[in-house]
Amino acid sequence: MKRIAVLVSGGGTNLQALIDAQQRGELGGGEITAVISSKEGAYALERAKKYGVPGVVLRDEADIQRALEENGIGLIVLAGYMRILSSEFTARWDKRILNVHPSLIPSFCGKGMYGLKVHEAALAKGVKVSGATVHIVTPECDAGPIILQKAVEVKQDDTPEILQRRIMEEAEWKILPEAV
Repeated sequence: MKRIAVLVSGGGTNLQALIDAQQRGELGGGEITAVISSKEGAYALERAKKYGVPGVVLRDEADIQRALEENGIGLIVLAGYMRILSSEFTARWDKRILNVHPSLIPSFCGKGMYGLKVHEAALAKGVKVSGATVHIVTPECDAGPIILQKAVEVKQDDTPEILQRRIMEEAEWKILPEAV
């Protein structure tokens, strides 16, 4: 069984999708054994606690590294993690860090493109299709090999918030567990 750590910063909706998939037996040979948050009070920690998954707040990469090693982690999943990991960290965990990004990479990605900013940019550009991408994390932000993508229609009356929710429901919450 591969031990999985999920790194989070906020509400943990992608974490919940992973927990739900795990409970349905859909994570293959993996099990979520740790949740690490970059922020105190992140609701994702409450989600983890509800399902008996140990959660902790760690901001320093050295502390995160130590916790991952002490827990025998084999795969790291960034699920709404709002920090960019150093090249040293990504090299140490080469091909063992996955990220879900709320667009169809290579569109609307890279440094500074996260959360609602991605959806605001997509709407400003007038795209008809957006979606989500799960990729392997490399030192260059949002540039690692793509594992899965799922397209989602952009509707004429979408706001950034409505588009964000549709992409989570129709794409992120489906392809992230599948990729894991």
